[in-house]
Amino acid sequence: MRRRDFFRNALGAGIFLGTGMKLSAFNSSNSAEETANDYDLVAIMGGEPAAMFDKGIAAIGGMQKFVKPGQTVVVKPNIGWDKPAENAANTNPDLVKRIVEHCMQAGAKDVFVFDHTCDKWDRCYKNSGIEDAVKEAGGTMIQANDEQYYREIDIPKGKNLKKAQVHEKILDSDVFINVPILKSHGGGKLTINMKNLMGVVWNRGWWHGHNLHQCIADCATEIKPDLNVIDAYRVMMENGPRGVGPEDCVVKKAQIISTDMVAGDAAAAKIFGIEPEEVRYINYAHELNAGNKNLEQLNIKRIKIS
Repeated sequence: MRRRDFFRNALGAGIFLGTGMKLSAFNSSNSAEETANDYDLVAIMGGEPAAMFDKGIAAIGGMQKFVKPGQTVVVKPNIGWDKPAENAANTNPDLVKRIVEHCMQAGAKDVFVFDHTCDKWDRCYKNSGIEDAVKEAGGTMIQANDEQYYREIDIPKGKNLKKAQVHEKILDSDVFINVPILKSHGGGKLTINMKNLMGVVWNRGWWHGHNLHQCIADCATEIKPDLNVIDAYRVMMENGPRGVGPEDCVVKKAQIISTDMVAGDAAAAKIFGIEPEEVRYINYAHELNAGNKNLEQLNIKRIKIS
């Protein structure tokens, strides 16, 4: 491991150390008592992506807490780039597959998966490994590459972003599960929960020229996923959001699950190795009451898989 990677990993462990935060002790079990707790955020460390999700979703109440029989679900990973899984430009396909499986087991009628990609959509879907993973789990990949799939909504609390064209499945489905990958980003500092919402809107390019950070925060006041699952298993530390190769990445084996996008992003920033205050859209979203960045005020469950 390179020296800088060692220090990044050490800093990233901060969310798991729980200094100054309300916490329950590390625990890898899934008892009935555990699932009864009302956690604001669950942070999982160690293990593989699917196993981490199994532990984390159980701790926060199980997928049945979010998905009811007969409902339609949208799972929105980051699939923006024509890159393989080992480059960590896109959400880990094993995690996406497991989330879809949990939705189906909870009785979902349909589970749709999409992203408004940056590279050519069909190559992103295929070469990320996500298309095959979703189909194996019983989900359905849908397109997002044409304006016909989008409808305009108002964003009353937005400062810069007053309207947005949002994918119809986000507007029409019963449940929205946001599944970003944690990685570096040249304009946004980090890609996490709120930044991942750019993949559900049509006019994403406009944001870059009109205060990207404020637009991200504005969108988060109106589009609120029911569940957010941050993939921090393999983290792109530099050259994001597309990356160059696996050498840009550090294996951190972490995952964050929360209903609060802002809280999840704050925790992910610490895993990355920076303070939430260094990511402007986290501060803006907190100020707009889109969520709570103050982790010390939250009830956080930490799970260590040995």
